[in-house]
Amino acid sequence: MTKTAPIFTPSPDPLTLALLVLPQSSILEVASTLDPLRSANRHLGREIYRWRVVSPDGRAVPLTCGIELPSHGPLAAAEGADALIVIAGFRQSEMATAALIRDISRMAPRFAAIGGIDAGSWVLARAGLLNNHKATVHWEDREDFSAAYPQVDVLPDRFVIDRNRFSAGGAAPAADLMLHLIRARHGPALALQVAASFITTAREGAEPQINLAKPHPRLDPRVAAAVARMEVRLDAPETAQAIGISPRRLEQLFRENLGLTPAAYAVTLRLQAARRMITDTHHPLAEVALRCGFSSASALSRAFRAKFGRAPSSLR
Repeated sequence: MTKTAPIFTPSPDPLTLALLVLPQSSILEVASTLDPLRSANRHLGREIYRWRVVSPDGRAVPLTCGIELPSHGPLAAAEGADALIVIAGFRQSEMATAALIRDISRMAPRFAAIGGIDAGSWVLARAGLLNNHKATVHWEDREDFSAAYPQVDVLPDRFVIDRNRFSAGGAAPAADLMLHLIRARHGPALALQVAASFITTAREGAEPQINLAKPHPRLDPRVAAAVARMEVRLDAPETAQAIGISPRRLEQLFRENLGLTPAAYAVTLRLQAARRMITDTHHPLAEVALRCGFSSASALSRAFRAKFGRAPSSLR
């Protein structure tokens, strides 16, 4: 049986986490990691969970929303924490410099556990800290991540804990992970109280990040099923026949629910995916086009310019 990190076992002792937050991270991912711990302290009536935020250069971290997150200092300020959590988002390959990767690798043995949130898994993998471990990453990056790091067993789960490594696919899974931590250390009652404080419920780590069995409650179930399948099968969107209704009926439902035809919605999803690949990876445009369901780079360019008013090459 695989052993889990000691931070995920019952304990009344204080726990200190160090968050290495990279520029261009999401404020929601930071809040999803810290606020459950803050709430747990409130319910316990004492400061059992402690944390400090560190950054690559020791200065305040610019987040995607334009807010700067104060920092306690550079990575060295994480010394003494029980666990290190790396939170990263856009442009992680640029934000996590070779020097920072070396420092993370060098300091890793000093922590009882190390985790990554969203693109934080990329940073840990680059440091060699996920080799021969199970891990997860944001669903948009799973294919690229698996190809880049075949020595990592990449799962589609919301969060994964494997020995003294853990990872979460994004903001909501990060909150699930923290609720799991609270439940593991202090029992299910406290975890339920914390979840209730945020009017939410904890989801299990093994649940998929995109769940076809749980369609969006505000959409017609048939539209929700089609949308969910389009999101995970960009190069082969689901057809009306697979949904079990006629193309005409599906088009009518899409117009009523989303104000778009199924074809237009599928193209929007494919173009959004293409834009992410163009800005966040170095894949050639021809490869981006094929992976996003376009017949050629020129077909992608025409659709991209029509949608966004600029050529895809202009984003690089």
